[in-house]
Parts: sequence; C-alpha cells; structure tokens
Amino acid sequence: MPRFLKKGDKQFSTEDANMSRLVTKIRWIVESSNARIKTWKYLSTPYQQTKFHLLETFIRIVCALSNKYAPPLSQCTDVESDQLEAAKMIHLSKMSNTLKEHVETENLLKKKLIWKVASECDLENFPRLDDQELRNITCGVYQMKLASSYIQEYTDEESDIFVHREDSNLLRIKIQSRHTSSKKHQLWIRYNESYIDSWYCLCRAGARVVGACSHVAAVLWYLGKELYKDKTVSYGVRNWGEHVLDASVLPELIDGSDSESDASVVEEQKHCIHVTCNLI
Repeated sequence: MPRFLKKGDKQFSTEDANMSRLVTKIRWIVESSNARIKTWKYLSTPYQQTKFHLLETFIRIVCALSNKYAPPLSQCTDVESDQLEAAKMIHLSKMSNTLKEHVETENLLKKKLIWKVASECDLENFPRLDDQELRNITCGVYQMKLASSYIQEYTDEESDIFVHREDSNLLRIKIQSRHTSSKKHQLWIRYNESYIDSWYCLCRAGARVVGACSHVAAVLWYLGKELYKDKTVSYGVRNWGEHVLDASVLPELIDGSDSESDASVVEEQKHCIHVTCNLI
C-alpha cells in the first residue's frame, strides 16, 4: 500500500513520497486491470445484492472479452533496461530533496522581491530535453501524457514563471491545478546547461525525488522540449469534434501506468461493445 497523509499534513515527507512512488510503479497494473473491468457500465455502478449469484459470470465474460480484444496493459520488451530503472528508483528512494531543504531554509515561499518575471533570454540556458531524458526524470510516462493539459497556463500567463535575481538557474513557477480551478501549485526547479539538478513542488507528492510529480514534469516538458516549437499549437482542451467523421481514429488515451493515485483511465475497446450488449 502507498503511504497515507498524517492527520493535519498537506504534503508527504520526501521519504514517504519516495516509498509511495515505488509502490505505485508496480501496483498500477492491478489498478488498471480493475479500471478496465469498471469501464463496462453494468460493473461500474452499485450492484444489487439479489444479483450477486450472477456477478462472477459477468466478470468472467468481461475479462474474457478484454483478454481477447484489448491490448496487454504491460509489455516487457527490455528486461535489462527495466532492471536498471528499478535499481535507479531504489537508489533515489534513499536520497533527500536538497531543493526542498533549500526552499524551507531560505524561506523562498514567502520572499517575493528576490524573484523577477522570466523572459526568453532568462531561459536560454535551460537544457534541451528529449523524450528519453524526460522519462529518466519522471521514471515513467504517465506524467508526460498529462503535460499538455497542464501547460495551457503558460501560454496564457507568462508571468507565472519567475527566475531568482541572484541565482539565474533557479526558477519558481505557479501552475494551475487540473482538479480545482481556484488552486495553483508552486514549484521550484534548479538546473544548469546540461541537466536538471533538482526540483520541489508544494503538491501532495511534490517532495519526492523518485521521479518528478506531474506539475514539475509538465514544466520540464514545456521549457525543455516544447517552448521553441510551433507557437500555433494548442495545449488546452482537446477538440473531439475533429473525430466526428471517423471515430475509429482517436488519439491515444492516458492509462494509469504511473498514476500518483488509485484512479486509472484505460481504453474501452470498440471491438467488444456490440458483443457485450448482447451478453449483458
């Protein structure tokens, strides 16, 4: 089980956040399997006690259809690479978050005058990051899949990115919460021209060093990869109307492969729909 917040706390300690990340890294497959079953409406709502004797049969049907038509939730294509990543995560789980300690020691949360609005010239030395480098930082792909939905805030309000007046390699960023419109998360990133040195976010899991949280990952993805691409690209809500004429051509949906919560979103296979309507 992942760790639970202690009463009165708003954020996990670095140790607890690291350990929870190790748990979710291996537990997501179970949560995604359960979520795949619950995508079937009949099994996603409260079940009547009088129908319990049918439940096992329905679950067997749904699981059989998923096994037949749905792609595997996990495919191990490179055992050695997976073992190296696991060893890296275990090593990181024993480390402390040095930037968190610096933010708290220097009281950077409350000091406003030491920050200035970041301009493009202030970010020229930010390292360019490819997909593999980003995945090495996040220890997974889930955070990268969420990045575009977070990043609209930057295209609308550049003033939410600040740089330290004395330490030009230290950024302070505010990012909009995906769940609460009135809430913004604050985070800090320290870097040099070659790599990302450290990060810290005030969100619940933001103190961990075993992979960055979704907020930090979104900022790294934008500043390190997307900032200098086509400015006409929209990062906001997807226009599903583009797929009205051919709904079979849909973009990849986010699965729960590295989710920081128990919630998972998996694809409901279109091949099973008509068969299921006849069976359930």
